[in-house]
Amino acid sequence: MSSDLDLAARLDRIAAALERLVPPPPTAPRFDDADAFVWQAATLGFQPVPTVNRVPLQLLRGIDGAARQLLDNTHRFAEGLPANNALLWGARGMGKSSLVKAAHAEAQAALAKRKGKGKAAAGLKLIEIHREDIATLPAALSMLRDAPHRFIVFCDDLSFDRDDTSYKSLKAVLEGGIEGRPSNVLFYATSNRRHLMPRDMVDNERSTAINPSEAVEEKVSLSDRFGLWLGFHNCSQDEFLAMVQGYAAHFALPIAREELVREALEWSVTRGGRSGRVAWQFTQDLAGRLGKTLDEPAAKD
Repeated sequence: MSSDLDLAARLDRIAAALERLVPPPPTAPRFDDADAFVWQAATLGFQPVPTVNRVPLQLLRGIDGAARQLLDNTHRFAEGLPANNALLWGARGMGKSSLVKAAHAEAQAALAKRKGKGKAAAGLKLIEIHREDIATLPAALSMLRDAPHRFIVFCDDLSFDRDDTSYKSLKAVLEGGIEGRPSNVLFYATSNRRHLMPRDMVDNERSTAINPSEAVEEKVSLSDRFGLWLGFHNCSQDEFLAMVQGYAAHFALPIAREELVREALEWSVTRGGRSGRVAWQFTQDLAGRLGKTLDEPAAKD
């Protein structure tokens, strides 16, 4: 009898230990708490972002065509109309990720105004997923599918290396799987690569595969899942100066135009290039030297 009791006690302890090892079930997302979230793959949850790090749309210069197309696409999606997944590809530092965040803010504000609600409750949410968590995207989408909101899932700097096969699951999630992409979810990604993979990876497939054309198609067909391709290219000197002057005017930096141009050009030479990122870095340096903050734009008369 005592041995049975000992066995039962041991089994109870084993069961209790196993229960402690099992992670708690994910809590239900509270999407009304914010208008932006970061997907946490480890806990299968969504971390609210109280304040999104973004630049106002009117300060993004030299990308007017891409901005117009992405904003129109985002507005249509927010209103429940058909819209495309978007791939923003091209030169570094030209505002790809800034445009995604700015377009979301513009569409969210327009939706809130039309519905007469606060932005967080208006219904358009931005979900950031990190590149290394792409394999868990199906789990994230399963939690978004039945939510009473619309979601832009955003992956910054998306690309795949030679031995990375997670692009296959992303292809299925975007368009090719049985369930497909939920109707309330849109996928936006930025990348320096048009086909999301390095050229030597594609060339290697072409040279070693039994059927080269099929192998290449397999590798590059992921980008075909994006109905909207927006290219970003290196800016000219005039576009670079327009960016700098736009920032200086927006934040009312006290500096003469001639001096601003001279210092901006010198800065771009030391950086070895011109881009929106370089323009913003110069503006931060200039504001610091002038003793000005960049938290809020100055009030205009």
